[in-house]
Amino acid sequence: MMEIRIENTPNKNIVKFVAPRTLVEGSYEISKLQQAANIPLAQELLQLPFVTNIFITANFIAVQKNEMVDWDMVADEVKDLIEDELLANPTVVLQPRQSPISVYVEMTPNNSVMKFVTNKILVEGIIELKNVEDAKEVPLAQYLFSFPYVKEVFISDNFVSITKTEEASWEDISMEIRYNISEYIKDEKEISYIKNFSTHKPIKSTQKEFSDIEKKIQNILDEYVLPAVAGDGGNIDLIAFDEETKTAKMILQGACSGCPSSTITLKNGIEGLLKEMLPNEVEAVEAING
Repeated sequence: MMEIRIENTPNKNIVKFVAPRTLVEGSYEISKLQQAANIPLAQELLQLPFVTNIFITANFIAVQKNEMVDWDMVADEVKDLIEDELLANPTVVLQPRQSPISVYVEMTPNNSVMKFVTNKILVEGIIELKNVEDAKEVPLAQYLFSFPYVKEVFISDNFVSITKTEEASWEDISMEIRYNISEYIKDEKEISYIKNFSTHKPIKSTQKEFSDIEKKIQNILDEYVLPAVAGDGGNIDLIAFDEETKTAKMILQGACSGCPSSTITLKNGIEGLLKEMLPNEVEAVEAING
């Protein structure tokens, strides 16, 4: 068993418990159980009613008590507890268990696009890449473009939508893509050097703010349309609004780009929704593929 040495400090309420070896790299100050999730020693010490604060660094643990007791009464008890806990957990700080990476495959309304969904957030925002030349700052996309059957890559949140070449069959390539994406993430390789990125810069990024009607349209898209579209592996975003013709121009990305059903959805669904919710303000919707 590791022998712990007790040392007093200038503060009468704080005592150092010194070990003959380094316990941790860096330092940890803990006063609440929530802060001690990966430190069993701190969890045990905080169970003692008189302990108010713990500081662990290098080869010692400094324990602060309240005024309820004197150290003469409890120092040996704390010392024994520390020795027992260090015997049980010599690493002191436990590494959190990592959840296994999983990737599953989803069909999309676009026969040329398949969605590969992970249990890990890949990027914040949207990354749409049409070719490998555009993927210089997106290592995951560069890797995927190395396969001859990958035509386009769309990454958003926790999924990757892949557009295949015409001659390729999903039956032949989907499991291979799934495996390769899973292994790439497991190896903790860089996904993107750009954390919030889109190859298309919508109107809201080129002018200070939306007009009132544009804000209304975008809010409706965000609340009623985008969740379902993202579920299909794509994205629809407002580019501009023509106030003379009352036409909202929207970009289609990912699985939505080039998909016949998305154009139908845009005209029959989104256009109808906007007309209903913004009567006399919106008359038409125009699609632009990303």
